[in-house]
Amino acid sequence: MSEFSSPAIDYAAISPMLILFGAAMIGVLVEAFVPRTLRNPVQLVLALASMVGALVAVVLQGGTRTVTAGEAIAVDGPTLFLQGAILVLGVMAMLLIGERSLETGGAFVAQAAVVVNSTEDRKQAAGRSGATEVYPLALFALAGMLLFVAANDLLTMFIALEAFSLPLYLLCALARRRRLLSQEAALKYFMLGAYSSAFFLFGLALTYGFTSGVDSPTGPGVDFATIRAAVETSQSSPVLLFAGIALISVGLLFKATAAPFHVWAPDVYQGAPTPVTGFMAACTKVAAFGALLRVLHVAFYGAAWDFTPVLGTVAILTMLVGAILAVTQTDIKRLLAYSSVANAGYLLVGVLSLSAEGLASTMFYLVAYGFIVLAAFAVVTLVRDADGEATHLSRWAGLGRRSPLFAGIFTFILLAFAGIPLTSGFTSKFAVFGAAVGDGQIWLVIAGVVTSMILAFPYLRVVVMMWLSEPSDATPTVVIPGALTSAALMIGVLATLLLGVAPGALLDLTSNAAEFVR
Repeated sequence: MSEFSSPAIDYAAISPMLILFGAAMIGVLVEAFVPRTLRNPVQLVLALASMVGALVAVVLQGGTRTVTAGEAIAVDGPTLFLQGAILVLGVMAMLLIGERSLETGGAFVAQAAVVVNSTEDRKQAAGRSGATEVYPLALFALAGMLLFVAANDLLTMFIALEAFSLPLYLLCALARRRRLLSQEAALKYFMLGAYSSAFFLFGLALTYGFTSGVDSPTGPGVDFATIRAAVETSQSSPVLLFAGIALISVGLLFKATAAPFHVWAPDVYQGAPTPVTGFMAACTKVAAFGALLRVLHVAFYGAAWDFTPVLGTVAILTMLVGAILAVTQTDIKRLLAYSSVANAGYLLVGVLSLSAEGLASTMFYLVAYGFIVLAAFAVVTLVRDADGEATHLSRWAGLGRRSPLFAGIFTFILLAFAGIPLTSGFTSKFAVFGAAVGDGQIWLVIAGVVTSMILAFPYLRVVVMMWLSEPSDATPTVVIPGALTSAALMIGVLATLLLGVAPGALLDLTSNAAEFVR
């Protein structure tokens, strides 16, 4: 009878995750023991300090290529780059979450499940303290995302998926304004997220069954090395393999907001607190595509000829759905949701290149898009009337004359979304499409160019409304941003400009990081 031996764990390799998880646990204790008046600054400093510490830990591991924790976690170039991207974008999102000057008590309430319009609900909405539980919840989510992009087997990936999904479900329900819409969004996200998790688990089980056909000293398994060996050498029926790839892809594409698994995104983006929406749009997309890259490039690479046509069709459908439905939107947050769907399609073009160039361009796109979308939601938090954020597009008419500075900033952001030269939107699309052309995926590039032209229309329509329409009494005002929102907005705009004018440094970094440990 063999003795059980615990796996060797390289704690330095997993230190970024440990730092965030430890800070989140401390944040829970802060909620219990620190006076309410001091909680917000303490939680904000703790969150930012832990994220900076985790980022330093990532940087110090530059060049590391190893697997640890019983080969459950892989630390390599893509892992470290994507973890760094999640942390940098997470800092920006945390600045928006921590803003308290735009609204009394901030954008969050302390109870998500309180009955809407009840006495307790009105008391919470009028409260001045706001909710500080959002900080440890966001840290738990970030820790899960860091593990998600580092997972080297399907079971660890599933645990990470649930670890960052559960806090997001709660965060979506904490909006101070439009409480019913916020709770509805959280419920939809939770229900559909449960289905996607079930699909992922079914795919995991089928993949495990497929690996039973490989001659391995450890037997069947769900680690990526075993799956890769089974794909390349197994004599078993490929039915289990194809079904497993399909179901696992459904679980990952749900988080990536790819069509037809995107249906939750418009309602959740509209109903969730805007800082949380930005957090999800940037960080969750990096995590989802980071996991998808590792699954397709490492575990299932030997079946590329089989899954590329199917996922390519999904990419085209995603681009078309996002671009066409964005044209019909009348709410700025729903418009950005369908923009996120379309951008998921462009990212899939890079993923399906299945080359080092495709991997590098996809990672560059994720960073560029994250800065743009966080800057966009930072501006959305500033356009307000007496009822809070004014997100209906008709209310933005004439905003350029009322607040030319912020209308100009938002115009620049929209042009970046549209892929206009001298913005990161152009360089990222050029990189992804260039990698696809080099890999022979011309059909995906043609679809990407056509849908990019369609998607430019809703962006330019907002620009025309802001600058060429007369302001009315219903036109909201743009409030003066606080220091935290100003910092996040400045970082996003400068990064969008620099990555459009001088993208070389980041492109070199992604190229050097574009190699998985296998």
